[in-house]
Amino acid sequence: MKTAITITARMKSTRLPLKVVRLINGVPVIEHLVNRLKQSKLANEIILCTSTNPQDEILVDYAQKLKIKHFRGDEDDVLKRIYDGAMENNVDYIVSTTADNPLTDPIYADKILQSFLDGDHDYITINGLPIGTFSYGLKVKAIETVLQKKKETNTEIWGVYFKDSPVFRRKVIDAEKELYHPEYRLTVDLPEDLEVVRIIYKNLQKNSEIFSLKSVVDFLEVHPEVVSINKNITQRQATTYTKIN
Repeated sequence: MKTAITITARMKSTRLPLKVVRLINGVPVIEHLVNRLKQSKLANEIILCTSTNPQDEILVDYAQKLKIKHFRGDEDDVLKRIYDGAMENNVDYIVSTTADNPLTDPIYADKILQSFLDGDHDYITINGLPIGTFSYGLKVKAIETVLQKKKETNTEIWGVYFKDSPVFRRKVIDAEKELYHPEYRLTVDLPEDLEVVRIIYKNLQKNSEIFSLKSVVDFLEVHPEVVSINKNITQRQATTYTKIN
């Protein structure tokens, strides 16, 4: 069984242009993410999945600089891009992450991969971690099933295909009590989000070390003024999608 962590990334962004290469402590968002994901003990490799659009060439440069694999595929059909990238690299199970989440937790990524090793699952989610710190587990064969049946060509938000379908074997991993803060928003999608994450890195990162999610949660618990910066932003949801039966 071959496993990988995929990073979906594009330079196209309307709400916060060029967000994945914005600097935090002098380092691009995407580089922070890759450095965290390299802490995984169970992933065989990391694959950056970007598009064939020329504007995304810079992301290929980052992948090469950071010594991870890359794949260039469909601009809008994110699921197809992930699937094609996995197939090109003969991957069976993936942990899916996105490049605008520089605080993704590698420990929970490994919990997902361990669940794949222990049981026959198609779709694994994490319940209770802050937005922007969790990832998703996907069996590559399950992605293939969705691609065969879905009608949409834009799948930026794709979790609904799996969680609302009776076809797939799903598992939910609950966050540990000390990390259970789904009200915290730690993704980078808007200027307010970037401000929050910059404050966290400024206060917690010493000598480029990888600090823990527990230290992030502890910091936010004693700094509610930081949490308040982006607490009123609503996470985007899929509005229409094909029900997979």
